[in-house]
Parts: sequence; structure tokens; C-alpha cells
Amino acid sequence: MVLRGQLIAGLLSLLLFIAAIPLDAEPRANSNAIHSGPCAKQANGRTVTLDITPRPVRAMQPLLFRVSVEPSGDLPPVLMLDFSMPGMYMGQNRMKLVRTASGAWEGRGVIVRCMSGKKLWQLMLLSPELGNPAFSFDVRD
Repeated sequence: MVLRGQLIAGLLSLLLFIAAIPLDAEPRANSNAIHSGPCAKQANGRTVTLDITPRPVRAMQPLLFRVSVEPSGDLPPVLMLDFSMPGMYMGQNRMKLVRTASGAWEGRGVIVRCMSGKKLWQLMLLSPELGNPAFSFDVRD
């Protein structure tokens, strides 16, 4: 009888916990610091740094995307940057980044404005050597 009461109490606690989780929870940006300067993260023992200018990063504005990797020795001369919106399919949107004389990869493009009003974007550097590191942030109006 005591065990049954404990099981019922545990089940009720679990149901209350599950009910408190919002079903429409939106993914969150892991770095809005991109608006004030470059963002870096570790990927397969290397430091990958993303910089987007001009700042703050705004939708529908010409932007320069710059990626640097330390150490970068065995990486190809061209990398691809994949643009997506977490939780919403926006079609395939990729940009070619070309290695420059400085050793970084650069490309120019625009982040489109989503008709839904959502602002969260994820940029993933497509590189098997780096494990496809991703940066997510909210674009500004």
C-alpha cells in the first residue's frame, strides 16, 4: 500500500514536470556576441573564429563573413558556410568562403529576413576536419 502511494506520487510529480515544459519553446542563440566582435569556439582541437561585418549583424544588408582557424594547416582553400534557421526549413542556403592571403576564409552575402519575423540564424562551417562547428545568433532589424 505504501509503495503504491509512492508510485502514484512519483507519477503525479513527473506529469506536473512534463506539463510545465512549454511545447512551443524556441531554440536560443548560443552567441549574440557576434554583434560586438568575432566569436570563437573549439572544434576538434582547433579554434574556429567567425567574424561578420559590419556590426551589428542585420538582415538584408551586404555582409562580409570571415572565418579563421588555428591551426589551419591541412584545411582546403575553399570552405562552405551553411545558413539555416533552427526549427524552420529555409531551403538550402550556402556560401563559398575562399582562403585569402592572410590565411582566413572570406565570403560576401546577405542574411535574408524571415517572413515569420523569427530572427534566430545558425551558421555552420561545413568541414569534416573540424566537425562542422555552428554559431547561432539573432539578426537585428
